[in-house]
Amino acid sequence: MEANQCSLVVEPSYPDLVINVGEVTLGEENRNKLQKVQRDQEKERVLRAACALLNSGGGVIRMAKKDEHLVDMGLDLETSLRELIQSSDLQAFFETKQQGRRFYIFVKSWSSGLLPEDGSVKPRLCSLRSSLHRRSGTSELLMNSREAFCFLKKKKNDAKILEEGPFHKVHKGIHQELPNSDPADPIFQKDYLEYGEILPFPESQLVEFKRFSTKHIQEYVKKIIPEYVSAFANTDGGYLFIGVDDKSKKVLGCAKENVDPDSLRRQIVKTIHKLPCVHFCQAQCQITFTLKIVDVLARGELYGYACMIRVEPFCCAVFSEAPNSWIVEDKYVCSLTTEKWVGMMTDTDPDLLELSEDFECQLSLSSGPPLGRPVYSRKGLQHKKELQQLLFSVPPGHLRYTPESLWRDLTSEHEGLQELINKQMQPFSQGIVILSRSWAVDLNLQEKPGVICDALLIAQNSTPILYTVLRELDAEGQDYCTLTAFALKQNLVNVGGYTGKVCVRAKVLCLSPESSAEALEAAVSPMDYPASYSLAGTQHMEALLQSLVIVLLGFRSLLSDQLGCEVLNLLTAQQYEMFSRSLRKNKELFIHGLPGSGKTIMAMKIMEKIRNVFHCEEKRILYICENQPLRNFISDKNICQAETRKTFIKGKFEHIQHIVIDEAQNFRSEDGDWYGKAKTITRRAKDGPGILWIFLDYFQTSHLDCSGLPLLSDQYPREELTRIVRNADPIAKYLQKEMQVIRNNPSFNIPPGSLEVLLEAEWPQGVQGTLQIKKRLTVEQIVTFVADTCRFFFERGYSPKDVAVLVSTAKEVERYKYELLKAMRKKRVVQLRDACDMLGDHIVLDSVRRFSGLERNIVFGIHPRTTDPAILPNILICLASRAKQHLYIFP
Repeated sequence: MEANQCSLVVEPSYPDLVINVGEVTLGEENRNKLQKVQRDQEKERVLRAACALLNSGGGVIRMAKKDEHLVDMGLDLETSLRELIQSSDLQAFFETKQQGRRFYIFVKSWSSGLLPEDGSVKPRLCSLRSSLHRRSGTSELLMNSREAFCFLKKKKNDAKILEEGPFHKVHKGIHQELPNSDPADPIFQKDYLEYGEILPFPESQLVEFKRFSTKHIQEYVKKIIPEYVSAFANTDGGYLFIGVDDKSKKVLGCAKENVDPDSLRRQIVKTIHKLPCVHFCQAQCQITFTLKIVDVLARGELYGYACMIRVEPFCCAVFSEAPNSWIVEDKYVCSLTTEKWVGMMTDTDPDLLELSEDFECQLSLSSGPPLGRPVYSRKGLQHKKELQQLLFSVPPGHLRYTPESLWRDLTSEHEGLQELINKQMQPFSQGIVILSRSWAVDLNLQEKPGVICDALLIAQNSTPILYTVLRELDAEGQDYCTLTAFALKQNLVNVGGYTGKVCVRAKVLCLSPESSAEALEAAVSPMDYPASYSLAGTQHMEALLQSLVIVLLGFRSLLSDQLGCEVLNLLTAQQYEMFSRSLRKNKELFIHGLPGSGKTIMAMKIMEKIRNVFHCEEKRILYICENQPLRNFISDKNICQAETRKTFIKGKFEHIQHIVIDEAQNFRSEDGDWYGKAKTITRRAKDGPGILWIFLDYFQTSHLDCSGLPLLSDQYPREELTRIVRNADPIAKYLQKEMQVIRNNPSFNIPPGSLEVLLEAEWPQGVQGTLQIKKRLTVEQIVTFVADTCRFFFERGYSPKDVAVLVSTAKEVERYKYELLKAMRKKRVVQLRDACDMLGDHIVLDSVRRFSGLERNIVFGIHPRTTDPAILPNILICLASRAKQHLYIFP
């Protein structure tokens, strides 16, 4: 965003974006009486607010008018709003209401997709002015948002084709040039012109004539240069002649006493160099132009000067100034920079081979709001519609309270709660009430002490309502409810991708018998939303609930770091139900998760929740794992302090309150009682024990030592993650086979009964992938195969970040490193590094054990073996479960 913010700010204390634009004259007659300057200033304030809300998830424009008489907006305001959305259907995005001297414009979020009027593609953003110009015949035209979107999209595609073409190295950075045979070129080559001579060519696509202004010449040139130079650059290039009459084609120039040619030259060069340029290609070059200020002679004497500018076609996009487009950021209405505007306008879903094979799109940018991000889930898992039916199904003809177990707990813990909430629900006949001990925590906000619960009502013929139930009357309770409702509404649109008209009203209730519940029941929103904001029926409710599924189950995918763009993924219903557990009631929990069931993702999500529930800093949450690479990977997320088990045993960690342990099956008790120490630390706080959650999978036990875990019977309470979310079909089938081997003949250090979880396993179907087991190859054959296969995948869109080469032990890494590097260099494939730097653009070469808890799309396992055959199947599972899509094993 640019530093300059307009004077418009978002007003606090509303569960929606509400922008106060001050006093505005309304009504056609009233506005016609205004001076043009005042009318334009008022209109600009309204349009900026409207543009910002359209681009930021929707909201409300609030204005004051001079009297209480009912009036319309005024034709100029309505026309400008129609131009902003490029549609005659004003009510599709704007509805108005008047309450006394207050006038409200309710703004729905903009969304991409097709315009219903003509089927054309809507741009990703709304803009008051694109600042992109083009030539059309003899005219210079300003592109509207739709034209700008199509222009930028074509430029981006052209650049991509050029860069990926067979001769892209030759073509990089080369501009097209105007042909010398152009009729304007001979005149351009001259060093002087005659006053009154008629140029032998007319205005055209490539030629523009302009007369000099009679005064303020430099200001005039500063005004016309950006529009005409950018228009020529964005089209086919051309010539701008200043000092020539456009009708007669006569050379008039500018009298010498009225202009300083050197000063004029500096001004023109400075103005052109200041034009914003955005590149999609790698050239990053500036506008190519030739400027000539030539003498204009009258009867052989110097009369004055004329200006000639030759502009070459530009490779990408040239703007006359920054686009006039607005967005809400940190409660301020801010203008978008040129680069940010272009980035948002041309943003598309990731287009990589592994996504198309391994994932399915749940939410696309092509039909979503401007701030939305794409959402993907692995093939074979539940779609958002299935998850909505499973978690938040809408019953026919009555209200349903969910989760039922939480509703039972709350009503048994708090006398009178059931009666209080039921009273609120009496007007509603069909819908769903979604309960939470804190909807704020569910939305990644901090929990508020004194809140008994929050209840979200999604009901037919009503806007969504968020109820907050307090134990005691609390002045801050209203702020908490308002902030939570605000976050929910913003998330439904900007994260969940909801494209309908939506608001979330906020109501506060108090259970204390000393307080009057009625006193707090009024909705905080003073404005009454239009009827179109109510959910009309089951279809509308389910559409909103599917957006809610993305809000609640979505998390930042590990693909985001890999692709360089923000991508969301979805938890499974099983993961969500575990994540939704009350941390205050589940201070200690053992989670047994099958290979590829998402234990590390869950560990990260739980640490984020701990931070919000207990209002604690990152330094008070400790994540412990066995290996340094996984420690580094989690540490880079900046959600906790991360350490290995050995470091934990040696340290004191006096500031730690909560501990999450991952891959605990590979821990050892050789350096001390890590479990006892963790339990002591989390129980030492004066205000009660902290969180101790332990994630493990006995199928991936990679040693025969004592793990230090308590007996299986003492691992209580215990939960199980049985739905596999990582591996493609062939890899999953291989895992099933090897896990059955372990279940039939477990090593002595795996507790009896711990492997029965395999009977509950759920495997996704339909995820394509590769499993190849290549036996009896020499080291040279293996490394050649790895290099050839990597090159094959890189040519098809994969990157070094997708690949891991895993060997048995850390000692063997050096043994294979030299041979692999030699083969890679022959194939011109990139270098190798160990797993401690997972985010680097390189192939990982490390041991199977050190890669525990991490994953890559393509995994090569070279000679996976162990000194004790009893745990060889475990090592093979550790290896295979790291591969998401393609697995090659060289036994």
